Amino acid sequence: MTIETASVAGPARQLAREVLIHGPISRAELGQRLGLSPASLTRLSKPFIDRGLFVDAPGSNDGALGRPARPLDVLVDSQRFIGVKITADQVFGVATDLRATPLASAVVDLDGEDRHTPERVIAAIADLVADLGGVDGITSVGVTLGGKVVRSSVADRAPFLGWRGVDLGTLVGDALGVPVIVENDVTALTAAEQWFGEAKGIDNFAVVTIGAGVGYGLVIHGHPVVTSDTGLGLGGHFPLDPTGPLCFEGHRGCSTAMLSIPSMCASARGGLGRDVGYDELLDLAIAGDPVATAVVDAAARALGRLIAASANLAMVETVVLSGEGIALADAKLDLVVATLRADRDPEATPVRIIVDRAGFSAWARGAAAVAIQASFV
Repeated sequence: MTIETASVAGPARQLAREVLIHGPISRAELGQRLGLSPASLTRLSKPFIDRGLFVDAPGSNDGALGRPARPLDVLVDSQRFIGVKITADQVFGVATDLRATPLASAVVDLDGEDRHTPERVIAAIADLVADLGGVDGITSVGVTLGGKVVRSSVADRAPFLGWRGVDLGTLVGDALGVPVIVENDVTALTAAEQWFGEAKGIDNFAVVTIGAGVGYGLVIHGHPVVTSDTGLGLGGHFPLDPTGPLCFEGHRGCSTAMLSIPSMCASARGGLGRDVGYDELLDLAIAGDPVATAVVDAAARALGRLIAASANLAMVETVVLSGEGIALADAKLDLVVATLRADRDPEATPVRIIVDRAGFSAWARGAAAVAIQASFV
């Protein structure tokens, strides 16, 4: 069943959003959150119940006499979404329910000399969607990539693909025959953390991602901070170590130079005299190899400084760490935290660090989340 929530407006849309994010939730709490009377709440929720989007969750009387309360919840299986993350080498995707819970995953390699052409990428996305069961029963598809996206459709700048002004949403939508939402990957991952992740219910937090690059997202007063410069990767060039290596833009010791997987592996290669993968680099550091330890410890200190800068400048008390390179935080969490504390006022509120260990699948889940959001905001 497909529920056309996009046709709902005003208080009804706000109601659907609250139940999606916070359900199961009591009608009393919903009324308080939305400023609705019991009669108005009943009137607004009835169409959703009749159409199968809302269900009555198991009741609880909380020890009181009389009829049990009947919290409202969404029927998470009533809709399906697909999230697709595009990288330089692969497209990775997940099929999810209405709360962005992954139900299946698939990956398609991008290879050949034409691997970065829009035609090749769109064909790979179509193959990926087919591997996930096709579009039958799918409400919409979210697609994310590293770069600047405008109008939820156009990849205005995607350097890793060499794209400028590619209307990816229209092209993929025409190929699949379903609505397609395109978004910057860090913006989408931030949305997933806010609506469905560990940051759900937190009004102010930052997101730091580590992987092929370094990303930064911010939510203030419950609203993601999105500007005309979103997608340019500005957080990836924050200065962290004046003695560090150079990034591809020539910035010495910026967050990309210190924390991205390619830069860390390149730094280790110079000392080890051979190529080394990211997982091996972390394992060598844990085992005490001096070269690997120097590289990984420098990255851990840089991560602590970046978290501190995020908290100090944005005045948030929660920072979510995510991305396919997040194993660094687990390998050297004590050093990350010690550096964070050293860069904070000793009387400042301790920063809560949330580590999202979903790895690469977190990116695709973020893509699904923006497709879900498009139906509810």
